[in-house]
Amino acid sequence: MTYPQKSRTTNLLLNIFHRLHNHFGDQHWWPAETRFEIIIGAILTQSTSWKNVEKAIANLKHERLLDCQSLVTIDEKKLAQLIRSSGYFNTKAKKLKAFVTFFHQRYHGNLNKMFAVPLLELRTQLLSVYGIGEETADSILLYAGNKPIFVIDAYTKRIFTRLGLVNPKVTYSELQTLFMSHLPPNPKLFNEYHALLVALGKNLCTKRPRCSSCPLNTLCLYPR
Repeated sequence: MTYPQKSRTTNLLLNIFHRLHNHFGDQHWWPAETRFEIIIGAILTQSTSWKNVEKAIANLKHERLLDCQSLVTIDEKKLAQLIRSSGYFNTKAKKLKAFVTFFHQRYHGNLNKMFAVPLLELRTQLLSVYGIGEETADSILLYAGNKPIFVIDAYTKRIFTRLGLVNPKVTYSELQTLFMSHLPPNPKLFNEYHALLVALGKNLCTKRPRCSSCPLNTLCLYPR
């Protein structure tokens, strides 16, 4: 896939970012008390709303289970009931178990050790864990590890398709490359940019978009 000239694309991406930031402000994402909590949230948020994830995490905190060793030892069926609000709770319990087993065996539950591994090497390791796909792996790397990698989700694809910047059949890696090859590798920028796209996708660029209120409407092909 080819993109417009690099400087032009960079300017456009930064223009989009600044318009979103001026409209929505700082997003303070990811909402969590610890890096480990971010990782658990990234797994639980698959195919559900963040409100449902918050309930599940609150249950884990109440039971004092929000640490690697506790999640390694807890019975999987009990874990599934505690995270029931997140949906697909039996499957997600298996995913959590798979991650904490990997984390415990390879890194002895030490996040500093895990995030000391080079970005692409750690990404490959995470993708080998049951239940962790590209979006979840990249969320862990960016939000918990402060690594310079851009997270792509359904909102990002919808927004950039409507803007006319990518084909509807664009792949995850193609859309990620658009951001990472034209923006400075700054985790803070990637963090805020992705969070702003989520805010836009949830509030304005919905399945039935509110184009008249969108800060990107003069850039977008969709209203026309």
